[in-house]
Amino acid sequence: MGRTVGFWSQAVSDEDKRLEEYDLVALEASAELRRARRFHAPMRGTHEGYAVILEELDELWDEVKKKHPDQTRLREEAIQIAAMALAFAEEVAHP
Repeated sequence: MGRTVGFWSQAVSDEDKRLEEYDLVALEASAELRRARRFHAPMRGTHEGYAVILEELDELWDEVKKKHPDQTRLREEAIQIAAMALAFAEEVAHP
């Protein structure tokens, strides 16, 4: 692969950093799913899975509506939504 210089090398570098951050968020979601499965059984169907995700989304929405949302809580709720979406994909929507 050829060497890039100037603007393009910075753009690639910034994009690589962003993708690494997404990887870390995905790992957090995976860890949250593992934690949740210690306390709660897998989803049993589409309606239950939807309800679980909706509950998590409602908790995020409650935080979003605050005059001064807590950034830590926003992230925690977003991670929980991602974790439950992973669970839905694996436990309910598998082909």
